[in-house]
This record gives sequence, structure tokens and C-alpha cells, in this order.
Amino acid sequence: MEAKAVAKYVRMSSSKLKPVTDLVRGKDLNEALTILKFTPGKGSELVEKVVKSAAANAENNHEMDPEKLYVAEINANQGPTMKRWRPGAQGRAGMILKRTSNIYVTLKEKEAPVKAAPKAEEPEKEAEKEEVR
Repeated sequence: MEAKAVAKYVRMSSSKLKPVTDLVRGKDLNEALTILKFTPGKGSELVEKVVKSAAANAENNHEMDPEKLYVAEINANQGPTMKRWRPGAQGRAGMILKRTSNIYVTLKEKEAPVKAAPKAEEPEKEAEKEEVR
């Protein structure tokens, strides 16, 4: 079971968001939110908002336990670029690129580790161990 959240057309370039997403990938939900809270910059606030949305989706829509959640996947991909013009010297115009991003977050529940039944050692191996000592 997984819970997802997406923020599209965020007014920040993906190159500024990617280092922030790399900080929290694979971390527990509480640890990820703490990291994002104390990371400076606007990018961390935007990513934190999407992570909180995914956590709310997991808890309310999928009835997942928030204590077991971790950030399974998180990406900040490039969105559409708005093109604007600025007047330049001698009647020319320079292009301004206003970049956007799409942030994708997937949270999953940690599974309880499966403990294997202890294997009984063969009597021959135990005899070999005694001989070696």
C-alpha cells in the first residue's frame, strides 16, 4: 500500500529542489519532516508541504499508520517554462525563462521484518567444531 501526493507547476526550478528531495529520500516520515523544517530556503518549505499532504492522504484515505511511514520515492521534475521578454539595448529583446517544477512524493509503510525459524545444526558439524578447537 502506498500514498502519493503531487504539486504541479511550483514556481521554482527543479535544480533548486532536487538537493532538498535528496536529503529526505528513504527517511522515516518524522525524520524527513524534521529535516525539511530546519533546512533553509524556500525549496524545503514547498517539499515539506507535499510530504505533509502525502502523509495526510496515507492516514485518511488509506488508513495507514503514520509511525510506520517512510519516504519511498520523491522527485522534483521540470515543469513547463514560461517565456517572458525584457527590453534590451538598441531595440533588442532578451528572453527571460521562468521555470516551474512538479514535485512527486510516495510514502509506504515499513513492513515488519520476517524472522526465520532457527535451523537445527547437524550433529556432524558440531563434531567438526569440537575437533577444530
